[in-house]
Amino acid sequence: MRKVAAIDVGLKRIGVAITLDGKIVFPKDAIIRKNRDQAARDVREFLREWEIETLVVGLPKGGNSEEEMERRIKHFVSLIAFGGEIAFEDEHGSSIEAQELMRGVTRNRRDGKSDSIAAKIILERWLDRLK
Repeated sequence: MRKVAAIDVGLKRIGVAITLDGKIVFPKDAIIRKNRDQAARDVREFLREWEIETLVVGLPKGGNSEEEMERRIKHFVSLIAFGGEIAFEDEHGSSIEAQELMRGVTRNRRDGKSDSIAAKIILERWLDRLK
């Protein structure tokens, strides 16, 4: 199995998760987003460091701003300049699910843990569809 990462792109943080064996998914530290160029550089460096071959990107489906958000996320992904395979996965409900999983675990909502748990959920959904 190839090394796969997922990102949950947000305005302030980018949640990140990886799998090295296609079975176990690990949330990693979220990338703090100061601006999109810096965030794209940080994501690119993360992907290089972990030798990621496939990037799964969460896309919001449904909602009023679906097209606008999809355009913004795809533009951000183009800034990463990732040479591997890129796949998109519906992220609908992943942030809410992540917050449910985190309930009572942490008090600091700005640390990005729930963003990376959302990325973990996105990656698990993508892996489940491959089965």
